[in-house]
Amino acid sequence: MKKDLLKMLDLSGDDILSILDLADQLKYEQQHGLPHHYLEGKTLAMIFEKNSTRTRVSFETGMFQLGGHALFLSGKESQIGRGEPIQDTARVLSRYCDGIMIRTFDQAEVENLAKYADIPVINGLTDFAHPCQVLADLMTVRERMAHLNGLKLCFIGDGNNMANSLIVGGLKCGMEVAVACPEGYWPDQQVLDFAASVQGGSRFTLTGDIFEAAKDADVIFTDVWASMGQEEERAKRAVAFAGYQVNADLMAVAHPGCMVQHCLPAHRGEEITEEVFEQHADEIFDEAENRLHAQKAVMVLLMHGEI
Repeated sequence: MKKDLLKMLDLSGDDILSILDLADQLKYEQQHGLPHHYLEGKTLAMIFEKNSTRTRVSFETGMFQLGGHALFLSGKESQIGRGEPIQDTARVLSRYCDGIMIRTFDQAEVENLAKYADIPVINGLTDFAHPCQVLADLMTVRERMAHLNGLKLCFIGDGNNMANSLIVGGLKCGMEVAVACPEGYWPDQQVLDFAASVQGGSRFTLTGDIFEAAKDADVIFTDVWASMGQEEERAKRAVAFAGYQVNADLMAVAHPGCMVQHCLPAHRGEEITEEVFEQHADEIFDEAENRLHAQKAVMVLLMHGEI
């Protein structure tokens, strides 16, 4: 049966750990110059309806390192941009390629693509979910902390695709998760319902108080206040999110040695101060690098199967 990566809700805790274990292996092989051409002769179609730096470069580089080839398809320049139904694109690409990665706005578009495709589909980002980023995030935390179970994960900011995916990923890996968002910018209700179902919601907190969320946290995540496609809301969001900043005062209530993670790009002086960003830059750029390794693991598991 064909498998896809559409959202963190589709994965079990064991699935996540299997991906992270393989990502660790692939990172080791790359760093030690060991060939790992598990996808030799395979082709990945990459559909971009949202612009990208890290997603495009990491997937394209990852396919090359795995011995395969990646094809860039801009939504504006492909037939999708001219109104071809997504189900027809799915059927055509299934006859040419071995996998599809799509970065777009609507989660339903990704789900529909996977429904009609005969090859694995990977969600490179939607407004609802960012599973590839969160797999890299969890990989980075585990590298630094040696485990995930029992750690406290805190997210400060917009209840966006990052918050949605971190809540699910963290809870499925046995973490305590606390999220601080202004009212009106909460995570998706589907995600909140899932969080409430995990041990009766005992490991999840949603609050408007950033200090309550960050108290004794082992890792603090944040993201920009206005994501791609929300530029017209920037002024309104600057007012709503004033005070939702990762700064020295916030770090003082976290657990000693607390990590900081940011999916990038960062707006220093808004969601995070320059001081805190630079103090944790090594962790943040390890997180960015691990997009490559985590996505390689996803591609190998979906497009190759057992190694």
